Amino acid sequence: TPPRAPRANAFAERWVGTARRECLDRLLIVNERHLRHVLDQYVNHYNRHRPHRSLHKQPPARLTAVPTPAGTVHRHKVLGGLINEYRQAA
Repeated sequence: TPPRAPRANAFAERWVGTARRECLDRLLIVNERHLRHVLDQYVNHYNRHRPHRSLHKQPPARLTAVPTPAGTVHRHKVLGGLINEYRQAA
């Protein structure tokens, strides 16, 4: 992308903004190793669990909707509870 052109790559800018708002602005990053660990966990959450409006509230890694009957739901904490993922109990 050309320098000083923030709209030249809208997809990358959108992802960076989302990562900052949902994750990085809420944590104190101490070093590069910590940053890589946090970003790895967030990317996993973003691609496998986080609903996307453009995909009809489905994550990119799972594009088929699976209807589930009412039952017990388990919460899984990501990044020390900053983000919560919910799964139906088997």
